[in-house]
Amino acid sequence: MKSEKYKLLILGNKRHGKTFVANELCKITNLKFKDSSMAAAEIFIFDKLKEKYGYKDLNECFEDRVNHRSEWYDLICDYNKEDKARLAKDILKENDIYVGIRDKKEIDECKKQGLFDYIIGVYDPDKEEESSDSFNIDLFREADLVIRTGGDIDRVKKIVKLIHWTL
Repeated sequence: MKSEKYKLLILGNKRHGKTFVANELCKITNLKFKDSSMAAAEIFIFDKLKEKYGYKDLNECFEDRVNHRSEWYDLICDYNKEDKARLAKDILKENDIYVGIRDKKEIDECKKQGLFDYIIGVYDPDKEEESSDSFNIDLFREADLVIRTGGDIDRVKKIVKLIHWTL
């Protein structure tokens, strides 16, 4: 990878391998990533939900997000109400890769503001896609490249290495 740092977005449905791809990319580059759900939990969601669900700590809140997908989606949309790219800009202050944007209006605004150099979609055809109340982006239209995950982990690692060489 060239010395220039790129700003990347990795998006896709829940449990399709976004974090795995980000981890692999960070292993072979000097880039850092932050998962949108973890960032949102750290910044505001834990404080909003800890009493409602009795969370003891941030990690318990983060792990339970799978049971409250649409609620998290709504909270993030509300956080981004004044600036649809707000969470993305928060994440990119200290990271090069944003993992997990979930809303079409947010990705449109991030593109308008020129926040990302490349958008990578992650898709596992063997896994269920989530409902539009928690993910409403057509990753095949929005991504510059879509990685098919699932099955052969070594193949996915090779694809990530190819991405590294194209940046």
